[in-house]
Amino acid sequence: MRSTITMDRRTVPKEHVAPMSTAEAVPSAAEPAAEPAAVDAPARRRGRPKGSTARTTRTVELTLTVSGTADGEWQAELKKGSSWITRGLPVTAAAVSRAAAELHPEVAEPIDAVIGAAREQRAARVAALEAELEQARKALAEMDEQAP
Repeated sequence: MRSTITMDRRTVPKEHVAPMSTAEAVPSAAEPAAEPAAVDAPARRRGRPKGSTARTTRTVELTLTVSGTADGEWQAELKKGSSWITRGLPVTAAAVSRAAAELHPEVAEPIDAVIGAAREQRAARVAALEAELEQARKALAEMDEQAP
């Protein structure tokens, strides 16, 4: 069984690589191919060294999906791998805004814009309902005045 070691000058420290002349680089046809010389540097091994106490980190894949409507209704869904842990969990807009701010400003800005637009729509709806309520109260007061 023959084993060959291929080395590149980029991966071996310079003190371990002897400069090659042109005559050494191209073997002549009369000389048989020589086996590569053993390298003074120990071969590199990948991964943890044996006896290492370092633990490998285990990756857990969780997918959190937060979705909202134009009315400001928010819900969260959590999935682990291919199985759902929770679905359709109602979440307040304030909690979504705080969570987004904790993650990153690039995440928080668009979410806050959506929440702000929903807040404006709700404020407009409240104003319209208050105006309608005031009209209903006036109409009821007029009916009470006309009653005998």
